[in-house]
Amino acid sequence: MSEPSGQHYDTVLRAMADGRVVPLLGAGVNLTGRPKGARWQHGRYLPSGAELAAHLAALFGYPEGELLDLLRVSQYVEVMLGSGPLYDKLHELFDADYPPSPVHELLASLPRRLGLADSHRYQLIMTTNYDDALERAFRAAGEEFDLVWYVAGSEHRGKFLHVPPGGEPRLIARPNEYHELSLEDRTVILKIHGAIDRGHPEHDSYVITEDHYIDYLTRTDVSTLMPVTLGAKLRHSHFLFLGYSMRDWNLRVMLHRIWAEQAQARTYKSWAIQLDPNRIDEEFWHRRGVDVLVTSLEEYIARLRDRVERFQPSGVG
Repeated sequence: MSEPSGQHYDTVLRAMADGRVVPLLGAGVNLTGRPKGARWQHGRYLPSGAELAAHLAALFGYPEGELLDLLRVSQYVEVMLGSGPLYDKLHELFDADYPPSPVHELLASLPRRLGLADSHRYQLIMTTNYDDALERAFRAAGEEFDLVWYVAGSEHRGKFLHVPPGGEPRLIARPNEYHELSLEDRTVILKIHGAIDRGHPEHDSYVITEDHYIDYLTRTDVSTLMPVTLGAKLRHSHFLFLGYSMRDWNLRVMLHRIWAEQAQARTYKSWAIQLDPNRIDEEFWHRRGVDVLVTSLEEYIARLRDRVERFQPSGVG
């Protein structure tokens, strides 16, 4: 456990330019850029998990004194009123032009800054967030991307949808036979806990209730439900954990399988940005070969951006 060095930033950028880093964005990413002490505000600041739980609890009369946990509150709403009212309120909350965070903007700048179009080695970016701030950052930067998200409900539960640039959602019915995604063409944004579809609310998907998580975790291996090209990329890449904590145990289950498959072939060093990690988190990361870098996410992104601005793609200069 240490502060990130200049060598670390250079190592990460070289690996990114080679298409070998998978940034994994957690809820903390949406708090970067928010003024200290500011609360979430519709259309201006995205809510944290705790703020979303409190908002839903107030809207739906969640019993006072009960655990104010997002999964528990969402489960209460679905049991008492059905999934319709829950999805309606989530769509209403996320259907706004929240400003992209500094993390989103940096990632959207990388295809041009790192010369990824010339090398045909684009990034796979994973996120557990439902909002579309990352996608809008890419659109603002003029960068095309493929969007893939997990289906939590409907008859297609447990599968993924793919939306190509300017296209309509396509169901990935047979992951091992789906070859419509290529990281040689453009960035792929993979939303493993679902997403809002602002143009088609019927396609909204949220892994957010206790039942959703149980269904998600009892599937043999979520990574095998992804298109084969994405599963292969996850097994042969470094991870960069941003705004994420190992307390999010459902993602740990999926990553455990990915890391186990890496260990059978080749290993890839990963990094977790943590401002104040506790001893349990430190030990968990350490056992999985993940370097814990102690700094704020805002500081890390600012320094990485500075390195990106001075980066020379291969063959340039």
